[in-house]
Amino acid sequence: QVQLVESGGGSVQAGGSLRLSCAASGRTFSDYAMGWFRQPPGNKREFVAAINWSGSNTYYADSVKGRFTISRVNAKNTVYLQMNSLKSEDTAVYYCAAAFLDVPTPPKEPDYWGQGTQVTVSS
Repeated sequence: QVQLVESGGGSVQAGGSLRLSCAASGRTFSDYAMGWFRQPPGNKREFVAAINWSGSNTYYADSVKGRFTISRVNAKNTVYLQMNSLKSEDTAVYYCAAAFLDVPTPPKEPDYWGQGTQVTVSS
């Protein structure tokens, strides 16, 4: 089992920044590719970003490319999502996810999920 705990969500004005963190425990962190997903109000959960086990490869949804950056520090068992130039449409519950070996880009489903953290962007 992998336990994932997100932090760093909150409320911010449009154009602002937030950094989400996700602390992992339970298994060898570097065995897992990591991802961030989000679920806007009234919508399905969607892919945001993913990173391979070493951090050498990253993947982004078109809607966040150039504004969001995913990174990881294996020594700290933590993955981050730096979100800049936030827009009202970025408002969602953000979920951290872990996938054994393969990067969790659609259609690959993650193996583990965090509980989510709310991000609200006001215009």
